[in-house]
Amino acid sequence: MLINYLDLTIDYVFKRVFGYAGSEVITNRLLSLITEQEINDLVLDCDPILERDLIDDKVGILDIKARVGLEMVCDIEMQVVDQNNIVERILYYWSKMYSEELKRGSGYLNLKKTIVILFADFEVKQFKEIEKYITQWNIREKDYLNCVLTDLLEIYIIELPKFNMDGSNLGASPELNTWIKFIKNPEVITMADEKNDKALKNAKDILTKISNDEHERRLADLRQKYILDQQAIAAKGYDNGLKDGIEQGIEQIISTMFEKNLSIEDICKFTNLDIETVKKIISEHNQN
Repeated sequence: MLINYLDLTIDYVFKRVFGYAGSEVITNRLLSLITEQEINDLVLDCDPILERDLIDDKVGILDIKARVGLEMVCDIEMQVVDQNNIVERILYYWSKMYSEELKRGSGYLNLKKTIVILFADFEVKQFKEIEKYITQWNIREKDYLNCVLTDLLEIYIIELPKFNMDGSNLGASPELNTWIKFIKNPEVITMADEKNDKALKNAKDILTKISNDEHERRLADLRQKYILDQQAIAAKGYDNGLKDGIEQGIEQIISTMFEKNLSIEDICKFTNLDIETVKKIISEHNQN
């Protein structure tokens, strides 16, 4: 039977699969593959997503919080909207989680390893030169890159657009590649993939179940509408900023040309603006 799977890049759907009670084995497996270490005793912080909050657009960030035994805390987020501040946000999330552990304990020695994992459905502008889709970040010494200041901080960023569905990806295991395939397009996951990874089969079973549930589809649609609205707002802000920047740039060029004693007629020819506009810009510049 053909299934119209819900989009796992919608943070609500992502959290329903990986962040709800009963998903511990699934999230444990994904976390193990991302961090390349054996993760056990994972406990999810299963805070409920209230339907009325989704309807009223009161839900801001649908991240997943988990604790691993007594040694580690983790935050996992699916982010679709690029607000050009993602790196700063990640550091803020990490520092907040890290400091909260100090409040729970009795001193610095009780601080736990804090991991933040970001799935970004966009390319991070700071990483344009990095080809691989997953990057790991620590605090390192400038000249001794193998020397890490502390193992209590780890940040993983997964840029989904950089992932190649044909499997030709750098810096990741075949098993993790299969999970990323699942997140990007569940339909490509085969029975053989599910047989090789029971946690992956469980994840697909949950996605199948909620994809066939009209109520869940409605909630996912509400969340997607919110995301699209946020993308539109971000795009509008960019367009306005670009327009303002261009206008300010032209004004500066005209002012500089006038200060260099170019005639207004020559300025009009160079900028392709009418004489009244050029005179107005020069007059405003002189008043400032």
